[in-house]
Amino acid sequence: MEKIIFTKMSGTGNDFVFIDKSLNAGVHISDKLIQKICDRRNGVGADGLISIEDSKDYDFIMNYYKDDGSTGSLCANGARCAVLFASESNRLNGKLANFLSNDVQYKGELISNSEIKFVLDPPKKIKNNFKIKAGGRLINAHFVDTGSPHVVIDVAESEGFLTSVDNIAVAKLGREIRYLPEFSPGGTNVNFVEVKDSLINIRTYERGVEAETLSCGTGSVAAALICFVTYKLKVPITLNTKGNEKLFVHFDVENSKVKNLSLTGPAKIIFTGEIKVNI
Repeated sequence: MEKIIFTKMSGTGNDFVFIDKSLNAGVHISDKLIQKICDRRNGVGADGLISIEDSKDYDFIMNYYKDDGSTGSLCANGARCAVLFASESNRLNGKLANFLSNDVQYKGELISNSEIKFVLDPPKKIKNNFKIKAGGRLINAHFVDTGSPHVVIDVAESEGFLTSVDNIAVAKLGREIRYLPEFSPGGTNVNFVEVKDSLINIRTYERGVEAETLSCGTGSVAAALICFVTYKLKVPITLNTKGNEKLFVHFDVENSKVKNLSLTGPAKIIFTGEIKVNI
């Protein structure tokens, strides 16, 4: 039986269990441990788990795991929560954070005690206007790799197949698209968007979690980049998440390339506690 001290955090409804390695010496973060802790019925319950450890070269090191134990992709909401966690655990000298996430260097900023900015690398790949077959028909889609792979589907481009983001069976349609052969072997996250009065309403199916989440940071960035082109939106771009909270995407475009890309929005500590886990 392993006793683990944890902190539960939320970034616009995208929730995470944080394990501070300085408080949990010797704990091995295995797939089994992650799955048990993230279990919403028999554990703490979360979309993912994030470990935080000290570093001589950085303010902290975070490692992000989805609730199935998979890792390797970027989590922007998790990174925003990590900046707040680092501030609360006295790891920051001021408002700026310089840290590693899954072995990649990133920066963040504590705008206030509740608003956190995370700076992303430019997108690795953008593909506009291609067709995928899902729901028994062809659907127009876009693809952006913002550190995690994302398909973006605009309700307005579905030719009446999708009438509103509120009416989409995200779990069913998202899962089908997530496993399409053209996105193998790793699969993709799937974002459904609807633009009204320059506001992007977004819902996301997340791979690894294998369900709709209340928010997805890298998915929101992907959607903002696509809708910036499609609707000529002004930066910063505002997104309304399934959790009914706002995220803001900032960036510049120089010579048709995205620069200074960031995601800003609320993050909070929900509670702290201990859990005993058989592993």
